[in-house]
Amino acid sequence: MAAYVHVYTGNGKGKTTAAFGVALRTGLMGRRVYIGQFLKGMKYSETKISDLMENIEIEQLGRSCLIDGKPTKEDYECAKDGLEKALDSVSSGKYSLVILDEITIAVYLGLIKEEDLIKIIDKRHGDTELIITGRYASEKIIDLADLVTEMKEIKHYYQKGVMSREGIDC
Repeated sequence: MAAYVHVYTGNGKGKTTAAFGVALRTGLMGRRVYIGQFLKGMKYSETKISDLMENIEIEQLGRSCLIDGKPTKEDYECAKDGLEKALDSVSSGKYSLVILDEITIAVYLGLIKEEDLIKIIDKRHGDTELIITGRYASEKIIDLADLVTEMKEIKHYYQKGVMSREGIDC
């Protein structure tokens, strides 16, 4: 089976959710999955999947959710460590699917260099499917991908003051 590079980007909701859907499908086929969540350190409902399925490994590679904040020295250190883990996971051949969640935001914020993400894509094992998620995917990353989906927000209940709901939004 051929393996491809996916990019899920855009300002709409659903990038991580779409990636986790593929992870669940892959895991249910008995294949190994690695999910590295950049910029995330808080426990979300989706992180419980690894408690239920031993072939899906989830690693949070950040201190907290840093979508709108200013990166600290610790954030840079977490991103550097995350890059090493990402490179190892995609190049080892150990996983059928690797998801690098929110990595494009890490690039956008300057925590990771775009060329380092390109290196990860280039070093990908031929049998490893790779999904990259996050807002602000660059044209270079989009050009390297085989499948690109842009999530576009049309309307969201957050605009009415509805906060994240456990099990639905987080």
